[in-house]
Amino acid sequence: MKPEKPTRAPLNWFDEVVIHKEPLGVVLVLGTWNYPLHLTLLPVAGAIAAGNCVIIKPPDLVPESARAMAELIPRYLDKDCVQVLLGGIPETTEILRQKFDYIFYTGSANVGRIVHAAANRHLTPTTLELGGKSPVWLGASADLLTATRRLLWGKFTNMGQTCVAPDYLLCTREVRDDFLRLAKQVIEEFYGADPKASPDLGRIVSDRQFQRVNQLLKCGTVAVGGDVDRADLYVGPTILVDVLPDDPVMAEEVFGPVLPVYTVAGPTEAVNFINSRDKPLALYVFTRDPEERDMFLSNTSSGGVSVNDTMLHLCTEGLPFGGVGLSGMGAYHGRYSFETFSHRKGVLAKNFNPVLEAVAAARYPPYSRHKTLLLRTLMLKRRSLPWRTLASAGLFSLGMAFTWALNLLTAGMTAPPETATAAAAAVPDT
Repeated sequence: MKPEKPTRAPLNWFDEVVIHKEPLGVVLVLGTWNYPLHLTLLPVAGAIAAGNCVIIKPPDLVPESARAMAELIPRYLDKDCVQVLLGGIPETTEILRQKFDYIFYTGSANVGRIVHAAANRHLTPTTLELGGKSPVWLGASADLLTATRRLLWGKFTNMGQTCVAPDYLLCTREVRDDFLRLAKQVIEEFYGADPKASPDLGRIVSDRQFQRVNQLLKCGTVAVGGDVDRADLYVGPTILVDVLPDDPVMAEEVFGPVLPVYTVAGPTEAVNFINSRDKPLALYVFTRDPEERDMFLSNTSSGGVSVNDTMLHLCTEGLPFGGVGLSGMGAYHGRYSFETFSHRKGVLAKNFNPVLEAVAAARYPPYSRHKTLLLRTLMLKRRSLPWRTLASAGLFSLGMAFTWALNLLTAGMTAPPETATAAAAAVPDT
């Protein structure tokens, strides 16, 4: 929160150049249902830290979580600064008609377009944390068993209802066959012989979402799983093969425990396939080959990347989290949340020193070649020596001085008596 002091050109050496961080004002935070507390309150924390007032709109699809926030937050936070509004689509539509200083939305791309259009009416800046189809490349050089565990953990956590869940797998046919064999083993390892009975496997959030995910099972061929129970909103851990690029499961975000596998000839074709589609929120690359890894990092664009794991970049301290293109705009987490909800106000403070005014008078007309040259010189930004260079130079100078003194003292001790006397006289009295 402290003001920053950026580097200055010679023209501003005697001025105060500062960047102040100030609150944006009143912020609207629209949460989502798949992680209702985390995805609602984490941006709220950043908004409060930056000094804003906040209107919180919890997701209506999880009424118990929304009600808990509405009851508990006013007990601990100032009602003049933080308020919670409940409701569904009509209430959200009405609140979006109001003017805010910032809007933070987490959810689907379709609703994100509505939020962005509403914000445009007031030129309100927004952060949109959307989703998308996050691809996975599984290379032949990877530790396939470990990679399978990490991939399926990320896919089936919260029944795949995670914005950065692995959405589809790209690999060669040879790797696919080994992966399917290991996937059956890992699913039983995670959830037992009957995954439906496992206490570690959740359910689809609503019947509407269940019906949508269930329709995706008609794409391609079910290689693993495929069990469903509408009464229990259950879709078992499922892997599909032989899917086509324009199948619904490859065209829309899955947001469920269904993993389609699309085979390619190699990493080059995988990169081209990823680039032929909208930019994803996350990219996952499993490989031991650093050149193969760098190929994906350098030739694709995504909100974030995890190499040899899934989803963990989301909770790695120091990394910003956000989308790019249709997967979102803006970023947050940690200090980036504070920066998202802050305005960086640049301040230049000059004085009335007559000497400095005489130098800066070159900006006043009438103009001349001499004045232009002077101003160009003063405005030239010079690179300052880094502290490491200065420290090294200081230590080098100290070492030289010590060596010179040591040589002088040694010469005095080993010289003949008359020379030693002269040498001793040359040594300064300390």
